[in-house]
Amino acid sequence: MNVLRRPAPGLLFEGADWDFDTLRRIHDACGEIATGELGLSTYPTRIEVISAEQMLDAYAANGMPVLYRHWSFGKRFARHESLYRKGYQGLAYEIVINSSPCLCYVMEENTATMQALVIAHAAYGHNHFFRNNHLFLEWTDAHGILDYLEFARSYVMQCEDRYGEAAVERVLDAAHALSQQAVFRVPRRRMPDLASEERRERERRQHEERIYDDLWRTIPGPKNAPAAKAEEARRRALLQLPQENILYFLEKSAPKLRSWQREILRIVRHTEQYFYPQRQTKVMNEGCATWVHHRIMTRLHDQGRLSDGQYLEFLHSHTNVVFQPEYDDRRYSGINPYALGFAMMEDIARIATAPDAEDREWFPDIAGAGDAEAVLREAWANHRDDSFIAQYLSPRLMRKLRLFHLVDDEQEEELQVGAIHDERGYRRVRRALARQYDVGHIDPDIQVEDVDLMGDRRLVLHHRVLDRQLLEPDEARAVLQHLADLWGYGVLMREVDAASGAVLREHHASARPGIVE
Repeated sequence: MNVLRRPAPGLLFEGADWDFDTLRRIHDACGEIATGELGLSTYPTRIEVISAEQMLDAYAANGMPVLYRHWSFGKRFARHESLYRKGYQGLAYEIVINSSPCLCYVMEENTATMQALVIAHAAYGHNHFFRNNHLFLEWTDAHGILDYLEFARSYVMQCEDRYGEAAVERVLDAAHALSQQAVFRVPRRRMPDLASEERRERERRQHEERIYDDLWRTIPGPKNAPAAKAEEARRRALLQLPQENILYFLEKSAPKLRSWQREILRIVRHTEQYFYPQRQTKVMNEGCATWVHHRIMTRLHDQGRLSDGQYLEFLHSHTNVVFQPEYDDRRYSGINPYALGFAMMEDIARIATAPDAEDREWFPDIAGAGDAEAVLREAWANHRDDSFIAQYLSPRLMRKLRLFHLVDDEQEEELQVGAIHDERGYRRVRRALARQYDVGHIDPDIQVEDVDLMGDRRLVLHHRVLDRQLLEPDEARAVLQHLADLWGYGVLMREVDAASGAVLREHHASARPGIVE
């Protein structure tokens, strides 16, 4: 057993070893800078030390501390474990949960310096972003998510005991296949109190059964034109058509689903909605946390709490995190969100404190503001990746990163350079890059358009096609099959050109017997 060396006067720790008193000193020292100098506001923090196997287990469950069982999680665990054991893949230094208290899982193999880095990064950087960004405040319930996950796991286990693991697995398979179409993209109402879901489940079921009975009892029949039009409007209002959240539609309106199956759909879509802000803020979230840990670690070194050797160890890791391979490097896999986010945070701080004439022209509201931390806090609170890039990416940083816009049009034989480093080109590059992070442009816009209540009860969906980007046929048919199984009847999806309204392609699926009955 290693004996910890007493740190030299002023230092937080000595050497690579650490204990929980060391973690407490590191956390408190980081907090002094985070709150006192950077003005960060965070949820209470709970730090938990985990092993490599526990980290792999967290990977499998999408980083969540507790989650219901499903075979896909085991498959993911086996894949990550195999890659890790063979040395093909490393493990994250930490995982942080958007909850209150904010859970920070740190690896037991980390050195004391790395524990300082991840506490600054996660317990203060990510924590502040979760606590203050408007998307997380609108879409997630940090105070209730842990209780809701416990409820979800318990409920799924009860269903497995009562109805059989195979029956529950079929519903989860279908729900997971549709999870990308299981979010509301525009706020409809305040985020529900997830902690009270178990208590409210019975009352909600009774209410939805009344709505369900009313809907299917009033199938429209032949009437005069005005009455038929009114009945059609009422029917669409009851079905809430058109509907972008397909799992929500199935939960409320699928005619053959039983109450426990509807609750499982609700669990999956709540979980997916929890991750929706994270998908929209990858660059900002990681950029914020990276900038915060760099500032905190630098200040700790300036104050003499970190030695030169410890600071060099930190810089080695930090440099690897923000490394951006060149396009012809075999390691290149696109723009590193850590690199872009950190570079933009550094650039905004420079514009606020030491702007040049170009900065004053492009950013008159923040150039020379003086308080870089206040400017950054405002940006972190009020933007997501696409709007953040569109608002704050500067010509100077575009030149530094050597960005340009390359147009790849499938109808043209050659690639075309769409924008270069001039005033018009800067705006085009910034607009094109921001669009790559816009989930409204990335995710397919698929909505439930109508239901044939008078005929075969076929469900009709429309995919609004942008820039001629059709769905991959085999994948579309496989996902549509899961949708038909949950609906209980046939499903038709039309891919419709968003500009002209022309139908470009159709996909069909019929419900398989015994899936939800």
